[in-house]
Amino acid sequence: MHEVIRRDGDKELNREAMALLWSAVAGGITMSTSFMARGILRANLPETDFGFLFEAMGYTAGFLFVIAANQQLFTENTVTAVLPFMTRPDRRNLVRLLRLWGVVLAGNTLGSLIAAAVFAFMPVFPPDVGEAFVEIGHHLVEKPALQMLGGGIISGWLIATMVWAIYATSQAKLAIIFLATYLIAIGDFPHVIVGTVEVLYLVFLGELSLAGAILRFWLPVLAGNVIGGTLIFALISHAQVRADHDSGTVEDATAGH
Repeated sequence: MHEVIRRDGDKELNREAMALLWSAVAGGITMSTSFMARGILRANLPETDFGFLFEAMGYTAGFLFVIAANQQLFTENTVTAVLPFMTRPDRRNLVRLLRLWGVVLAGNTLGSLIAAAVFAFMPVFPPDVGEAFVEIGHHLVEKPALQMLGGGIISGWLIATMVWAIYATSQAKLAIIFLATYLIAIGDFPHVIVGTVEVLYLVFLGELSLAGAILRFWLPVLAGNVIGGTLIFALISHAQVRADHDSGTVEDATAGH
C-alpha cells in the first residue's frame, strides 16, 4: 500500500503546473459546498440539542465531491506527494514537493476566494442562510491561535488517515470519506481550505479584516494541517514500512506470495 501511494504521489509530482493549478482551483470551488451545505442545514433545522450532529453532515459534502471527482486538494497532497520525498530525500524531490504544494495551495485558495465572493455578493441565498454563514465564520475565527494549530494538526491527521484507508479499502471509499470528515466537523477541527471559504466570506462582508483572517486562521491552521498530515502521519507510516524493509519483513512477505 505504501508503494502504491508513493507511485501515485510521484505521478502528481510530475504533472504540469497548469494542470495542477486548474484542478486545484476547481477543488477550492467544490470545497465551498461544505460551507454551503452546513449553512443551509443550520438555517433550516429546528433548534434542538442534536441539531449540530445533523448540521455537521453538510461539512462532508465538499470532501465527498472533491475526492470523488479526483480534483486537487491540498491536505491530500500532504500524504501522497510527500512519500516520494521520504523514500528518496534529495534536493530534486524536495523542489518537486514544494512546487506541488505551492501550486495546489494557491489554486485551492483562489477557488475558495471565488466561491466566497459569489456567496457574499450574488443574491443566491435567503437572509437566514446568510446569517448562518456569518455565524459559522465567526465561530471559527473566535478560537485562539494555539487552538487553531492543535485542531489543524488533528484534522490533518484525520485526512491523512482517510487517504491511507481509501487506498486500503477502495470499495468503501465514500463511507471512509464521510466518517473521517464528519468526525472533523463534530470535533470542530479546522481545515485550511474549507475554513478559507468561511473566513473570506466574512472578509467580503466587512466582518473581518484580511490580516485577521491570515494571522488568526490561515497561518496556524495551515501549519497544523501540514504537521498532522505530513510530519506526523506520513513520517510514522513511512518509518514503519522502512523498518519492515530493513528487517527483511517486506521481502519475506513478498516471497511468501
